[in-house]
Amino acid sequence: MTVLRCRDLTRRYRRDSREPVVAVNHADLDLDEGEFVSIVGPSGSGKTTLLGLLAGLEPADEGEIHVLGHDLRRLSAVERARLRQRRVGIVFQSFGLLASLTAGENVSLPLALARRPEDERRAKAEAAMREVGLTISLHARIDELSGGERQRVGIARALAADPVVILADEPTGSLDVENGRLVLDVLTRAVRHRGISLLLVTHDPISAARADRRYRMTDGRLERDRAA
Repeated sequence: MTVLRCRDLTRRYRRDSREPVVAVNHADLDLDEGEFVSIVGPSGSGKTTLLGLLAGLEPADEGEIHVLGHDLRRLSAVERARLRQRRVGIVFQSFGLLASLTAGENVSLPLALARRPEDERRAKAEAAMREVGLTISLHARIDELSGGERQRVGIARALAADPVVILADEPTGSLDVENGRLVLDVLTRAVRHRGISLLLVTHDPISAARADRRYRMTDGRLERDRAA
Protein backbone atom coordinates (compact mmCIF):
# COMPACT_ATOMS: atom_id res chain seq x y z
CA MET A 1 0.00 0.00 0.00
CA THR A 2 1.23 3.49 -0.85
CA VAL A 3 1.12 5.72 2.25
CA LEU A 4 2.43 8.90 0.63
CA ARG A 5 2.33 10.06 -2.99
CA CYS A 6 2.99 13.33 -4.74
CA ARG A 7 2.66 14.19 -8.40
CA ASP A 8 3.98 17.22 -10.32
CA LEU A 9 4.68 18.95 -7.00
CA THR A 10 5.99 22.49 -7.39
CA ARG A 11 6.79 25.29 -4.94
CA ARG A 12 8.00 28.76 -5.90
CA TYR A 13 9.15 31.66 -3.74
CA ARG A 14 9.07 35.26 -4.91
CA ARG A 15 11.89 37.56 -3.81
CA ASP A 16 11.29 41.26 -4.36
CA SER A 17 10.88 41.99 -8.07
CA ARG A 18 13.19 39.23 -9.24
CA GLU A 19 12.14 36.04 -10.98
CA PRO A 20 10.63 33.49 -8.57
CA VAL A 21 12.91 30.81 -7.16
CA VAL A 22 11.63 27.30 -7.91
CA ALA A 23 12.42 25.39 -4.71
CA VAL A 24 10.62 22.19 -5.78
CA ASN A 25 10.25 21.57 -9.49
CA HIS A 26 7.51 19.12 -10.63
CA ALA A 27 8.49 16.36 -8.18
CA ASP A 28 6.97 12.86 -8.25
CA LEU A 29 7.43 10.50 -5.31
CA ASP A 30 5.85 7.37 -3.81
CA LEU A 31 6.45 5.92 -0.35
CA ASP A 32 5.02 2.48 0.35
CA GLU A 33 4.04 0.85 3.62
CA GLY A 34 7.11 -0.18 5.62
CA GLU A 35 9.50 1.28 3.06
CA PHE A 36 12.60 3.39 3.77
CA VAL A 37 13.22 5.99 1.06
CA SER A 38 16.02 8.56 1.15
CA ILE A 39 16.56 11.81 -0.69
CA VAL A 40 20.14 13.05 -0.87
CA GLY A 41 21.24 16.46 -2.05
CA PRO A 42 23.29 19.50 -1.07
CA SER A 43 22.05 22.35 1.10
CA GLY A 44 19.67 24.56 -0.84
CA SER A 45 18.57 21.82 -3.23
CA GLY A 46 14.95 21.91 -2.01
CA LYS A 47 14.90 18.85 0.26
CA THR A 48 13.53 20.60 3.35
CA THR A 49 10.93 22.48 1.30
CA LEU A 50 9.76 19.18 -0.20
CA LEU A 51 9.43 17.64 3.25
CA GLY A 52 7.42 20.64 4.47
CA LEU A 53 5.04 20.26 1.53
CA LEU A 54 4.59 16.54 2.16
CA ALA A 55 3.89 17.23 5.85
CA GLY A 56 1.25 19.80 4.94
CA LEU A 57 3.19 22.56 6.68
CA GLU A 58 3.08 24.81 3.61
CA PRO A 59 1.01 24.87 0.40
CA ALA A 60 2.14 23.75 -3.03
CA ASP A 61 1.81 26.03 -6.03
CA GLU A 62 1.13 23.09 -8.35
CA GLY A 63 0.61 19.38 -8.07
CA GLU A 64 -1.04 17.08 -5.60
CA ILE A 65 -0.12 15.26 -2.38
CA HIS A 66 -1.91 12.26 -0.91
CA VAL A 67 -1.05 11.09 2.59
CA LEU A 68 -2.75 7.88 3.76
CA GLY A 69 -5.47 8.44 1.20
CA HIS A 70 -6.06 12.08 2.16
CA ASP A 71 -5.70 14.75 -0.52
CA LEU A 72 -3.93 17.56 1.36
CA ARG A 73 -5.45 20.16 -0.96
CA ARG A 74 -8.89 19.31 0.38
CA LEU A 75 -7.96 19.44 4.08
CA SER A 76 -8.16 22.51 6.29
CA ALA A 77 -5.17 23.62 8.36
CA VAL A 78 -6.80 22.02 11.42
CA GLU A 79 -7.37 18.74 9.59
CA ARG A 80 -3.78 18.69 8.33
CA ALA A 81 -2.51 19.29 11.88
CA ARG A 82 -4.71 16.47 13.18
CA LEU A 83 -3.34 14.13 10.50
CA ARG A 84 0.23 14.94 11.58
CA GLN A 85 -0.60 14.44 15.26
CA ARG A 86 -2.16 11.03 14.72
CA ARG A 87 -0.41 9.45 11.74
CA VAL A 88 2.77 11.32 10.76
CA GLY A 89 5.91 11.72 12.89
CA ILE A 90 8.45 14.43 12.08
CA VAL A 91 12.11 14.45 13.11
CA PHE A 92 13.95 17.77 12.73
CA GLN A 93 17.64 18.56 12.23
CA SER A 94 17.51 21.16 15.01
CA PHE A 95 15.66 18.69 17.31
CA GLY A 96 12.48 20.82 17.51
CA LEU A 97 12.23 20.40 21.28
CA LEU A 98 10.69 22.90 23.70
CA ALA A 99 13.19 23.95 26.35
CA SER A 100 10.37 24.84 28.74
CA LEU A 101 9.23 21.19 28.81
CA THR A 102 10.99 18.16 30.27
CA ALA A 103 12.19 15.32 28.07
CA GLY A 104 9.10 13.27 28.91
CA GLU A 105 6.75 16.19 28.23
CA ASN A 106 8.39 16.75 24.85
CA VAL A 107 7.97 13.09 23.94
CA SER A 108 4.32 13.02 24.99
CA LEU A 109 3.45 16.39 23.44
CA PRO A 110 1.63 14.95 20.36
CA LEU A 111 -0.45 12.80 22.72
CA ALA A 112 -1.24 15.80 24.91
CA LEU A 113 -2.37 17.77 21.85
CA ALA A 114 -4.58 14.81 20.93
CA ARG A 115 -6.01 14.95 24.50
CA ARG A 116 -4.98 11.42 25.39
CA PRO A 117 -5.20 10.49 29.12
CA GLU A 118 -2.21 11.42 31.29
CA ASP A 119 -1.40 7.84 32.32
CA GLU A 120 -1.39 6.76 28.66
CA ARG A 121 0.88 9.67 27.73
CA ARG A 122 3.36 8.76 30.44
CA ALA A 123 3.38 5.06 29.54
CA LYS A 124 3.92 5.74 25.84
CA ALA A 125 6.65 8.30 26.57
CA GLU A 126 8.50 5.81 28.78
CA ALA A 127 8.17 3.06 26.16
CA ALA A 128 9.36 5.31 23.32
CA MET A 129 12.37 6.52 25.32
CA ARG A 130 13.35 2.93 26.10
CA GLU A 131 12.97 2.05 22.43
CA VAL A 132 15.51 4.70 21.39
CA GLY A 133 17.93 3.65 24.15
CA LEU A 134 17.48 6.64 26.45
CA THR A 135 18.15 5.98 30.13
CA ILE A 136 17.51 9.56 31.21
CA SER A 137 14.62 10.52 33.48
CA LEU A 138 11.35 11.70 32.01
CA HIS A 139 11.93 14.81 34.13
CA ALA A 140 15.33 15.62 32.61
CA ARG A 141 15.73 19.17 31.36
CA ILE A 142 16.47 19.61 27.67
CA ASP A 143 19.43 21.90 28.33
CA GLU A 144 21.06 19.10 30.37
CA LEU A 145 21.14 16.72 27.40
CA SER A 146 23.80 16.15 24.76
CA GLY A 147 23.03 16.66 21.09
CA GLY A 148 22.68 12.93 20.52
CA GLU A 149 20.31 12.59 23.48
CA ARG A 150 18.21 15.50 22.26
CA GLN A 151 17.83 13.96 18.84
CA ARG A 152 16.82 10.65 20.39
CA VAL A 153 14.18 12.53 22.40
CA GLY A 154 12.99 13.94 19.07
CA ILE A 155 12.80 10.44 17.59
CA ALA A 156 10.97 9.15 20.68
CA ARG A 157 8.44 11.96 20.28
CA ALA A 158 7.87 10.94 16.66
CA LEU A 159 7.35 7.31 17.73
CA ALA A 160 5.14 7.91 20.76
CA ALA A 161 1.96 8.54 18.79
CA ASP A 162 2.36 5.29 16.80
CA PRO A 163 2.73 6.96 13.38
CA VAL A 164 2.34 5.22 10.05
CA VAL A 165 5.05 7.35 8.42
CA ILE A 166 8.01 9.37 9.70
CA LEU A 167 9.49 12.32 7.81
CA ALA A 168 13.08 12.94 8.93
CA ASP A 169 14.79 16.19 7.94
CA GLU A 170 18.59 15.86 8.22
CA PRO A 171 18.30 14.09 11.63
CA THR A 172 22.09 13.71 11.90
CA GLY A 173 23.01 17.10 10.45
CA SER A 174 23.67 18.78 13.82
CA LEU A 175 25.68 15.87 15.25
CA ASP A 176 29.24 14.62 15.04
CA VAL A 177 29.95 11.49 12.99
CA GLU A 178 29.69 8.98 15.85
CA ASN A 179 26.50 10.42 17.35
CA GLY A 180 25.04 10.77 13.87
CA ARG A 181 25.62 7.08 13.18
CA LEU A 182 24.08 6.07 16.51
CA VAL A 183 21.02 8.25 15.98
CA LEU A 184 20.45 6.90 12.48
CA ASP A 185 20.83 3.35 13.83
CA VAL A 186 18.17 4.09 16.46
CA LEU A 187 15.80 5.60 13.92
CA THR A 188 16.11 2.88 11.30
CA ARG A 189 15.92 0.06 13.86
CA ALA A 190 12.72 1.53 15.33
CA VAL A 191 10.96 1.98 12.00
CA ARG A 192 12.02 -1.47 10.78
CA HIS A 193 10.79 -3.07 14.01
CA ARG A 194 7.44 -1.30 13.81
CA GLY A 195 6.98 -1.46 10.03
CA ILE A 196 6.79 2.33 9.80
CA SER A 197 7.47 4.04 6.46
CA LEU A 198 10.46 6.39 6.62
CA LEU A 199 11.33 9.27 4.29
CA LEU A 200 14.80 10.60 5.10
CA VAL A 201 16.31 13.72 3.55
CA THR A 202 20.03 14.17 4.00
CA HIS A 203 23.17 15.61 2.45
CA ASP A 204 25.09 12.49 3.55
CA PRO A 205 25.32 9.76 0.84
CA ILE A 206 26.36 7.16 3.43
CA SER A 207 23.12 7.69 5.39
CA ALA A 208 21.09 7.76 2.17
CA ALA A 209 22.61 4.46 1.03
CA ARG A 210 20.90 2.60 3.88
CA ALA A 211 17.49 3.13 2.29
CA ASP A 212 15.48 0.66 0.20
CA ARG A 213 15.18 3.26 -2.55
CA ARG A 214 17.19 6.43 -3.12
CA TYR A 215 16.55 9.74 -4.85
CA ARG A 216 18.73 12.73 -5.62
CA MET A 217 17.59 16.34 -5.49
CA THR A 218 19.36 19.11 -7.36
CA ASP A 219 18.02 22.65 -7.86
CA GLY A 220 14.52 21.54 -6.93
CA ARG A 221 14.44 18.56 -9.27
CA LEU A 222 13.93 15.09 -7.82
CA GLU A 223 15.32 12.10 -9.69
CA ARG A 224 15.57 8.39 -8.87
CA ASP A 225 19.13 7.30 -8.13
CA ARG A 226 19.37 4.48 -10.66
CA ALA A 227 23.02 3.79 -9.91
CA ALA A 228 22.33 2.90 -6.25
